Amino acid sequence: MIEVEINQRLGDFQLDVGFSGDGGVTALFGPSGSGKSSVIKIIAGLTRLASGRVVVDGTVLADGKGRHVPPYRRRIGVVFQEARLFPHLSVRNNLRYGRLFTPRDQRRVAEEPVIETLGIGHLLDRRPATLSGGEQQRVALGRAMLASPRLLLMDEPLASLDVARRLEILPLIEALRDEFGIPIVYVSHAVEEVARLAGKIVVLEAGRVARQGSPADVFRIAADRFAIMSVVEGRLGAPDDAFHLTPIETPAGIVWLNGLVRPLGRAVRVLVHATDVALATRRPEGVTIRTVLAGTVADIPDGSGPSVTVDVALQGGTRLAASVTRAAVAELGLEPGRQVFALVKSVALDERPL
Repeated sequence: MIEVEINQRLGDFQLDVGFSGDGGVTALFGPSGSGKSSVIKIIAGLTRLASGRVVVDGTVLADGKGRHVPPYRRRIGVVFQEARLFPHLSVRNNLRYGRLFTPRDQRRVAEEPVIETLGIGHLLDRRPATLSGGEQQRVALGRAMLASPRLLLMDEPLASLDVARRLEILPLIEALRDEFGIPIVYVSHAVEEVARLAGKIVVLEAGRVARQGSPADVFRIAADRFAIMSVVEGRLGAPDDAFHLTPIETPAGIVWLNGLVRPLGRAVRVLVHATDVALATRRPEGVTIRTVLAGTVADIPDGSGPSVTVDVALQGGTRLAASVTRAAVAELGLEPGRQVFALVKSVALDERPL
């Protein structure tokens, strides 16, 4: 459990942020300059808190009354955008450095499982300069984990990596989250990262909390802040081996994924971009789009532009954003309460394990 309340001025920047997390991944999301990294530094103890408080598992680490536990005594692991490995130490000794400040009776994370999960056993005798960016970040993750932290802070850990390396590291962060149960505060301005990893998202704008909640709530309709997208959750059905498709069973209908994804019954999350959703007033026949979800129009915002984002309430309570032209809205007679069918291209869907 983490509780954060921060009210302080940092130069010309005012930071007024409050949020809590009860395990899993809490993401701090927002554009550059919104205060994300400043919050991380205060939680870690790298910046002294002037007003507010930071509490982890019931222990007050900082408050506005003078309480300030030194960073090395907080038992908080930090992973930055740069790996920040010690160049004169081998990978093995970089990993073990994370344990130096952890009392023996509190070393609850064993070395071998972390090395195996991160796939770095073959790197142990090498120096950081001989590693790729993705390999360095794996070692940085391992070093933070082996400190047996009560909380793990990740400040844009994938920002310096190319797409291929990001796709390599993301599943490893998920594995650390799921297998070791250490709460994570994850900082990013990448929608795909926070939607994939986080159970709770705290959106920061100009040093303040603009909104917070589940990925489905935060990204449902946000045309003024983000590329419009929706989050749909369900469980994996039996793959269609003949056509290499996997169904996701949701209350509103079947969402089809390209490729074979297992295991059966696993909870997953997918992102659906509003521009990849079309609407029909009757269930379509004879179309190539496989994913057809039933719902009703919940809202159509006013405006004068050529396009509008229609908020569709799917059966089961999930909300889906669809970007359509105003001409189509008029021709189809779309209005709140009207039954519709949302057509989503399967190629637009991307698996997001919970």
